[in-house]
Amino acid sequence: MKNKFIIILTVFCLLTACGQKKIEQNKPIKTKKKQIMDLNKITNQTVKKAIEALQENDKTNWYSYFTKDAVFTDDGNQLNLKSFFDNAFNHKEKFLSIDKVENEGKNLEGNFFAGQWGTFRTYFNFHINEEGKIERLDIGQAK
Repeated sequence: MKNKFIIILTVFCLLTACGQKKIEQNKPIKTKKKQIMDLNKITNQTVKKAIEALQENDKTNWYSYFTKDAVFTDDGNQLNLKSFFDNAFNHKEKFLSIDKVENEGKNLEGNFFAGQWGTFRTYFNFHINEEGKIERLDIGQAK
């Protein structure tokens, strides 16, 4: 009787083990994280909204904050604002961090992803007219 019980128990255990499915190890799920940066340190609302548009790769909104004849310089060289930033939007260029905000929220410095040029310290100095539009933007590599 004892032997029959052991045999039945062994067969039962084997059948139960054979019916189990192999459990796959948890594989990490790749998700595209949208990194959100706190822009509340930018106290000038025009600059803040323009940077929000840049960060969101929204060129229509970005250009809406500028005067039609806005002056633009990159490292002191005057360039065409629209052609420069059309290219920047095509490469999804944006700030990765904003570490310094000065001049009543109009001067920014931080790490900037510049597409094909890589990531480096950059400054953006905004000049706002009386109507609250950006009339000049000076950018360049921060020292």
